[in-house]
Amino acid sequence: MSEPSISSAAAGAATAAIGPATPGAAAPADARKLHQVAQQFEAIFVRQMLAEARKSNMGDTLFSSQGTDTFREMQEQAFASATTKSGGLGFAKMIEKQLTAQMARTTAASATPAKKD
Repeated sequence: MSEPSISSAAAGAATAAIGPATPGAAAPADARKLHQVAQQFEAIFVRQMLAEARKSNMGDTLFSSQGTDTFREMQEQAFASATTKSGGLGFAKMIEKQLTAQMARTTAASATPAKKD
């Protein structure tokens, strides 16, 4: 079973977030930036999942207040960051792998001179 590829629009968004790729092999700084962006994306995704799960409420109206809601949002953010940094759900790793391959293809295509007729 083949892995789904990320569209060139997503690769373009990643390039915009981390800057243009260095020609040739991926520079360590580019790889580090891509890793950070992928982890940040996974953290946002996990935080959104937790927020949606919290919206189900499960009858927890006894201790509902603005302070409790703020605390839960902070708790979700901390949990999402910790989950992502520890390897989490693996989304960051998959995103990083796909974007690295896409950026390598894009860099190789732009480095190849256009054929003149």
